[in-house]
Amino acid sequence: MKHAKKILILSIASVFVFSGLALAGGFDYNVKKEHAGKDLTPSQVHEMVLKDPAHTFIVDCRTRAEYQIIGHPVGAYNIPLQFWSGKFDKKKYGKLTNSNFGKDLLARFNPKTDTLIFMCRSGKRSCSSCAEAVKAGFPAEKVFNMLGGFEGDKVKYKESSYCGQRKLGGWRNEGLPWTYHIDKKLVYQPDLPK
Repeated sequence: MKHAKKILILSIASVFVFSGLALAGGFDYNVKKEHAGKDLTPSQVHEMVLKDPAHTFIVDCRTRAEYQIIGHPVGAYNIPLQFWSGKFDKKKYGKLTNSNFGKDLLARFNPKTDTLIFMCRSGKRSCSSCAEAVKAGFPAEKVFNMLGGFEGDKVKYKESSYCGQRKLGGWRNEGLPWTYHIDKKLVYQPDLPK
């Protein structure tokens, strides 16, 4: 009985520790891959957007389906780095690269005045988006990757009831403003039915 109580107390404590770190912005974010530009936590992104909303933009580079179904930061633009192919391989749907990604960025944002902060699910596609933005002509000092993305990283501790779930870090887990609302001015247009 004492052993069961100890396990229960440790389990509850680990949930509070994981949740507290994510909510307090104290989660140890990891960079998913090398990229142009710099890295910011979700809280730092929120502060930057609040300081200069006319020239600082969150670009959600996930697919439109992810943007719509999972949710997105309030005011985030959706420009997918990749599209779902509609073809299912052994484990998941295939993806196709958005060959117009750089052009799509230039159609909405000004490289001379605008700062772009890229966000995806957990931080890998946003790193690639930073590199593509620099290739398109945005200065590296005005390009940022949001660490942890929208959903954050998975809990890997096998004893946690959240094991395998995206509960660590990320915009949503930090409790920052997000929505399911679709604003036609912000969502990716070429993918919309006419």
